[in-house]
Amino acid sequence: MEIVFSGEVVEWRGPAPFHFVRLPLDAADLVDEVKADVVYWGVVPVRARIGDTAFTTSMFPREETWFLPVKDAVRRAEGVDLGDVVDVRVWVGA
Repeated sequence: MEIVFSGEVVEWRGPAPFHFVRLPLDAADLVDEVKADVVYWGVVPVRARIGDTAFTTSMFPREETWFLPVKDAVRRAEGVDLGDVVDVRVWVGA
């Protein structure tokens, strides 16, 4: 399943800060429809693209949606900072 959306880069504080893009609720609903087929240890594996940079990761359920981690290498390559709104393409179950 392919999902295209725009979202703000947010920070989730833990022992070290991590950067994520929250899926809009309509996109999260699409993931919820197929999660039973693809979920692994509570996360959903995906392939994603921001700008020209493709990467693999796993989305985490948080705050009634899914959070897509944005790796530092992706943020650097695309010049993305905290608070930026980015266009994202995600392939669920990668």
